Amino acid sequence: MEADGFVSRRTSVDTAGVESRWLGGRLMEATGGFVGTLSPRMSGEQDFAPMLHRAPPETSTPAEPEIDYEGLPQGVATSTHMLAGSVAGIMEHCLMYPIDCVKTRMQSLHPEPGARYRNVMDALRQIVRTEGLWRPIRGVNVLAVGAGPAHALYFACYEKIKFSLSDAIHPGTNSHFANGVAGCMATVLHDAIMNPAEVVKQRMQMFNSPYRGVLDCMGSMLRQEGTAAFYRSYTTQLTMNVPFQALHFMTYEYLQELLNPHRQYNPSSHVVSGALAGALAAAATTPLDVCKTLLNTQEAQAIHVIQAEATAAAGAVGAAAASSRHISGLGEAFRTVYRMGGMPAFFKGVQARVIYQMPSTAISWSVYEFFKYIITKRQHERRLRGDRDGDK
Repeated sequence: MEADGFVSRRTSVDTAGVESRWLGGRLMEATGGFVGTLSPRMSGEQDFAPMLHRAPPETSTPAEPEIDYEGLPQGVATSTHMLAGSVAGIMEHCLMYPIDCVKTRMQSLHPEPGARYRNVMDALRQIVRTEGLWRPIRGVNVLAVGAGPAHALYFACYEKIKFSLSDAIHPGTNSHFANGVAGCMATVLHDAIMNPAEVVKQRMQMFNSPYRGVLDCMGSMLRQEGTAAFYRSYTTQLTMNVPFQALHFMTYEYLQELLNPHRQYNPSSHVVSGALAGALAAAATTPLDVCKTLLNTQEAQAIHVIQAEATAAAGAVGAAAASSRHISGLGEAFRTVYRMGGMPAFFKGVQARVIYQMPSTAISWSVYEFFKYIITKRQHERRLRGDRDGDK
């Protein structure tokens, strides 16, 4: 169609999806901007000659670089990871503490008649009805005190080792091996701080716990069992948590590659990846968790079985030694669990453990990634303001 001397002919120039038109010798984009010209057509020339169409460089102000919250600003990475990890750990343990209380009771090898539950909801209803509204969160204060510093070191160590190993193995890419090793090393530090809090917490959670409070529990353990009681389950805790965290971190990072390949801040992907990773790792390590609970609580009925066997084996001479016996070591814990319940006993409380770990790890990862993103964003904005002030 002719209009004011311009002839419009639609062409199919390949401009990366941008529609273009010839208008009287000028090339115009669909947006209406002229991006090129042609000399007037002479007789004998073809109506259209192929040409390379390149959009001119944009003259608008360049956009600010995207915030890479996975690569934290230099000089604040450790403090950022520690702060984010501390908040994530406290929230994770405190919010899920009632389910953790149920898990501890359901892992009892010989529960008393008043502590036998059909499932997690039945346990919560019975505990609240018979022992009071606040009973499911008894001992949460000692866990909060331990979870803060333990998770601060946990996440800071994990991020540092993960990036260092990944750069050494496959520079610029994610390494599942590095994720697993980082998770294992972070667990060693985490459990060294968290183990005493776990012991006190589980003794407070047991049915008919004889302790009036956290300080009474700690004082009684020191007087009767010594400081070793706080670390009696440390090797078992590590034996459980090293494969747990290796499986947890590798699964989480693998799911992040599928759900969030650009590694941007994406709350839904963090929640889903964390929940699935936690559920898988929790189910796989439940037998070790049952042994850890036995070592921490020193369940009376289990100790009675050990004492009876020791007395029968040693006779009257060994009766006095057997009366003061404690269950110690992963091997003895395994044997005791098997004697008292067979193979099914190793999966006591697996439902409660999975139900606890799924939202727990989802909360931990989502809160951690959120705080890491916010802290990094603020640091990034401050740095940009400083650069602008320097340019002025």
